[in-house]
Amino acid sequence: MKIAILGVGSIGGVILGSLADSEAELVCVSRGVSHEFLERGLTLFRPEGLVEMIPRDRYSLFDGENGPLPEEVFHSCEVAIICGKAGSTSSLASIAEDLISENGIAVSIQNGLGHAEIISSRVGKNRVMGGSTTHSAWRDNGGSVHWTGRGAIDLGRFDGGEPGEIGESFISILEKSGLSPRWSYNIEGEIWRKLLINVAINPVCAIAGVRNGALLEINELWEQAVETMKEAELVALELGVNLGQIDNEEYLKSVVISTSENRVSMLQDLMSGRKTEIDVLCGEIVAIGEKLGIPTPKNSILFALVKGVEMSQHLD
Repeated sequence: MKIAILGVGSIGGVILGSLADSEAELVCVSRGVSHEFLERGLTLFRPEGLVEMIPRDRYSLFDGENGPLPEEVFHSCEVAIICGKAGSTSSLASIAEDLISENGIAVSIQNGLGHAEIISSRVGKNRVMGGSTTHSAWRDNGGSVHWTGRGAIDLGRFDGGEPGEIGESFISILEKSGLSPRWSYNIEGEIWRKLLINVAINPVCAIAGVRNGALLEINELWEQAVETMKEAELVALELGVNLGQIDNEEYLKSVVISTSENRVSMLQDLMSGRKTEIDVLCGEIVAIGEKLGIPTPKNSILFALVKGVEMSQHLD
């Protein structure tokens, strides 16, 4: 199987490093500093303490900002995994359209909402899978990826269907690579559950400038996180999203404990002066809440504060 990884940041690095141990042929599309890092190969620090060096010749690498891809890679991949930030979804969807074969699939494991619709507009709904991951990672200033917590990757079709032949082969490769894939017949619910966790943890930790574990050490932060999540939960339920029978507050606590030493990507983005994904997290909750007539004051405040911090770094 030939698999493309589009947007190779921290989670993309985990996937690349894991798939490097499989027999899959790998294609990476990155840009900017990420591309520069990957030109030297990839260093992956695994959760168990093992350090793995992925040589540059293990994968084909293309610059997403350096013009069109070579024609020889067009329609050559059975799967394209889209891992990039929300702002890159449109461009990565276009690249996925060029890369995947006639029966190939594009899989988004990005944070937030709306990615599947954007990707479907390029490749067609029948060639899109939704995804959500609980693996946690961060990338240091030297480009090394630190896989801080093992989780799983949930995959599913938005019509609730079966994975199909390519999907089954892809899941098998993920399983052998230690990425713990799970097929879901309610992928919309899984994506929303990840969103609930993201709106609870990411903006609170980003604004406070703390690691995830601080949420359970500082009562005020924990209360803010829980109330923000509950707002998003009400919005999801009003939309008719099936969130299952999980106690979301207990689930949030388990995620915070398992990622206690992690700095969320939103905090890393703010520290580096980059645009965050707040628009597809709290911003989406606020927008949907307004349409449904559901007040979302906690999400609104966090959305405004993160946008303010983003802007402050570009002002005197």
